[in-house]
Amino acid sequence: MNNFLMKCLLAGTLCLLTLFANAEKPSNPVKGKVTDSSGEALVGVNILVQGASKSGTITDVDGNFTLNTPMGSTLVVSYIGYVSQKVKVNSTSLKIVMQEDSKMLDEVVAIGYGTMKRKDITGSVGSVGNQDLVAVPVASPVEAMQGKLAGVRVTTPEGNPDAEIIVRVRGGGSITRDNTPLYIVDGFPVSSISDIPSADIESIDVLKDASSTAIYGSRGSNGIVLVTTKSGKSGKVQVNYNAYVGMKKAATKINTLGVEDYLKWQYENFALGGNLNTFTNLIGTWDALPSIAKTIQTTDWQDEVYGRTGNTFSHNLSLTGGSDKLRFNFGYGHINEKAILETSKFRRDNLSLKLNFDPNVKTKLEFSVRYARTQVFGDGQSDATGDSNSTPSGSFGRIRHSIIQTPLTLNGTGDIVLDDNSVDSGLEDPITALNDNYKKRLRQTFNMNGAFTWNVFKNFTLRSDVGLDIYDNTLKYFYGTSTYESQNNTQASYKNMPVTQDTDVSRRTFRNTNTATYDFKSLIPKDHNLNVMVGEENIIIKEERITARVEGFPTFYNADMAFNFSAQGTPTKYDDYFFPEDKMVSFFGRLNYDYKGRYLLTSTLRADGSSKFAEGNRWGYFPSVAAAWRITEEKWMESTKSWLNNLKLRFSYGVSGNNNIPSGQTTKTYSMAQSSWLNIASSYLTAGTTLNNKNLKWETTHSFNIGLDFGLFNNRLNGSLEVYKNNVKNLLMEMQVAGCGYNTQYQNVGETENKGFEVTLNYSAFNKKDYGLDFSFTLGHNVNKVKSLGSMESYTKASYWASTEVGSDYIIKPGLPVGSIYGYHTDGRYETSDFSGYSNGKWILKDGVADDSGVAGTVRPGTLKLKDVTGDGVVNDDDKEVIGDANAWAVGGFSINGRIKGFDLLANFTYSIGNDIYNADKIDQTSTRGSQWRNMKDIMAAGKRWTNIDTNGNLVNDAASLDALNANTTMWSPYTTKAIIHDWAVEDGSFLRLADLTLGYTLPKKLVNKIHIENLRFYATASNLFCLTNYSGADPEVDCKRNYLICPGVDYSAYPKSRQYVFGLNLTF
Repeated sequence: MNNFLMKCLLAGTLCLLTLFANAEKPSNPVKGKVTDSSGEALVGVNILVQGASKSGTITDVDGNFTLNTPMGSTLVVSYIGYVSQKVKVNSTSLKIVMQEDSKMLDEVVAIGYGTMKRKDITGSVGSVGNQDLVAVPVASPVEAMQGKLAGVRVTTPEGNPDAEIIVRVRGGGSITRDNTPLYIVDGFPVSSISDIPSADIESIDVLKDASSTAIYGSRGSNGIVLVTTKSGKSGKVQVNYNAYVGMKKAATKINTLGVEDYLKWQYENFALGGNLNTFTNLIGTWDALPSIAKTIQTTDWQDEVYGRTGNTFSHNLSLTGGSDKLRFNFGYGHINEKAILETSKFRRDNLSLKLNFDPNVKTKLEFSVRYARTQVFGDGQSDATGDSNSTPSGSFGRIRHSIIQTPLTLNGTGDIVLDDNSVDSGLEDPITALNDNYKKRLRQTFNMNGAFTWNVFKNFTLRSDVGLDIYDNTLKYFYGTSTYESQNNTQASYKNMPVTQDTDVSRRTFRNTNTATYDFKSLIPKDHNLNVMVGEENIIIKEERITARVEGFPTFYNADMAFNFSAQGTPTKYDDYFFPEDKMVSFFGRLNYDYKGRYLLTSTLRADGSSKFAEGNRWGYFPSVAAAWRITEEKWMESTKSWLNNLKLRFSYGVSGNNNIPSGQTTKTYSMAQSSWLNIASSYLTAGTTLNNKNLKWETTHSFNIGLDFGLFNNRLNGSLEVYKNNVKNLLMEMQVAGCGYNTQYQNVGETENKGFEVTLNYSAFNKKDYGLDFSFTLGHNVNKVKSLGSMESYTKASYWASTEVGSDYIIKPGLPVGSIYGYHTDGRYETSDFSGYSNGKWILKDGVADDSGVAGTVRPGTLKLKDVTGDGVVNDDDKEVIGDANAWAVGGFSINGRIKGFDLLANFTYSIGNDIYNADKIDQTSTRGSQWRNMKDIMAAGKRWTNIDTNGNLVNDAASLDALNANTTMWSPYTTKAIIHDWAVEDGSFLRLADLTLGYTLPKKLVNKIHIENLRFYATASNLFCLTNYSGADPEVDCKRNYLICPGVDYSAYPKSRQYVFGLNLTF
């Protein structure tokens, strides 16, 4: 019995001890202070109790905190710019010293199908974080990337809302195909990221060399842009609200002839054309022109067309939080903009939700959904239909009318009656042109992704991703009675009547990716690390395009009436086109190895099978290998660690591919077509204009890269240097074919080369509690060259900015870069000394003086003179040479970021060095081109241009008198019959732009915490404050003939850039 009692007592004691041991430990008030290494207090440091997501606090203005937590618990201490710490609570009074974070070494960046610490990367990867993206209030995150990544050129070629932004990674190697990089958002390939708000993005990582991009195989040749959206974080629910309002005005205005000068030029123009009586009857005599100029009613068409003040309102809301097991992030964004161009508006709404669920230590579930609804109104937008085969859109081309339009007011109230039917006369009312070319776009994207991760056993993980992307783009186009479309491309009974055309593109992309990862660390010695990932992926893209056309609306109908009352017109076309399915099956693998974190090796291999190629050429294989040496990990470098924190040398070589051609190019396909010009049938079966080619094979990019990463003085100074060479072989090019009934055929032709170097520098001059100052700088130098065109020696291409007037103005030839401008050399003007005399109404050229009348039209003193390169006495196409290169020697940017107390200041600059611009506007705005009444740019003002009219208003054909009249003029006569490309119109496009300047103020936390606000910041931003350049056009950052991919750098009738002023706030609860 006693033994039994003793056993019971012992058992009861053990139970009590167990209960006490498992009982919740009593919480004690723990106080502490957080400082930096110099002893200065840190404000707003986050302090959480590990394992208790709802228990936490932040430090006050003196760095102090108080928190109830049991003794022995662990605090997680984190602060932006400092290394996070875990501190054991072993006292009721703590002193915590935080060390500045080197950032570069332990930063996690996205790579293909995974993430990796920056210190372990062997390839070339550039990154932009959320802080940099949201610092600039812009509609597209791509704009915020500008100037921040070496080797990544971001160009905003025009100023319209929803503008297409051109991104090129290390130049791009294709000639006739698009060089846009592949965009991947949370693992899903998308066509654009412009519809994603910057506030929803955690980071953007750009993979630049083939060792980084080869894992994506056929889609990696132009670089990869990986976007990681924000995920939820455990802890209390955090609410962020950001809003701004802004106003904008056109940054520049083209100076045109004054009214009197304009009238005098038109007097001369009519006199040279033999129609002087027409002018004097309508306007008046020469002597009366000065007084007429003072009283005649005029209109500033530039002010009427794009002179209004635009405005912008944008706001976004995000909620994030959750427990250790379930985390969420929800976002809503809205932007509404009235642009500077009449009729032009833009609106976008975004919704996003991301969930992370960890039901146990073995499994993870991820789910995300994004929706964007974008509406664009007015004529200033692109007319691209949005299907995968459509080319980028060129400039919309009607800004020019506000410049060349006569300043004389044509409202029917004056005494002047002019013929306003011809566009080229300069008399198309610019406002009518906008209203008669009205466009309305609705673009919707819906993306849904799910992922399941299973840690099957130690170090072995399986992951499966499934996603669906839905893209719908509806473009409604109204053509009024003044348009070419209404006057020439309608059925006979509906000519000169309004037309509408609706194009609806619907695309569905399905993706499934499965990967298996194994870490061999438990099987190999501890100094070695080996990780292997293998996977498979399949992507299916289905696309449909519906085109509906209605003609014959009443002539008084405007766009809204035609869109709303379509039954008042007559349907003339309905086409439902199904694109061939684009299918791809892929298998891939990656091996990562390192020894002591010192010697790193990465190898990848991918096999892609694409439905775009025929059997026998369907599969492409894309290997890569990269190695890195972390020199600072060597023992013999120990003495440098006080000042040299990181030094890593990288080498890589790899092959990536490109199948960026329309589907169905290897087989003969037929479709139903309609034509109002054929009398055989209202519709007919057609094989199209492109000849199929069953021998097409993969375009491949062979890339070699050497890089050096460094960090000095606790990484206060860090950066990288890169040298690379990319060769693109078996180029997929759309070639002209003749004599077979087709216009073009896709072929594998030739090779291009891009080589260059990149520099990235970051310097933190100061980083103290109350003040800080940081600098960053990027530079990318790229040299592009065509190495081979197969059996062709060269070929030329026209940009068609002036239809067929100019002819070929770009040339593709081995040894030259893509973007070589092709034209005549300017040789001044014809002087009277070039002629032997004037007889029978004609000027006679002297023997030995080159005759360019075949290009410039009738030759007389003052006519533009072109150089006779061949020396045969006649100027023709044989005298064209390379006169410019649209490629920049270097592009990049730099930023200055400072703070003092609650104030912060950020200035972002971008620059381009050495690129040429083909200033087609300069040609268009300084000539008559055989038309009457056009206004001109003031380059051709009186005193500058050649004149043939004396002070009495007489047309002069006497050599001595002409010499006297033009003794001080420098320009030729604007009286020409057509546009001519010559090197006078090719200018240096180098520039330095202050892209944006932001001044902000954050209210003291001690003040805002009293009203339960965690952070409140107000700011003001000015964008495009100035641009230093010698370029004479409206803006040097321009590319208007984007629909012709080998014709970059043309400036023609671009939508004007704005100068914007924004006022906003950032609010966190």
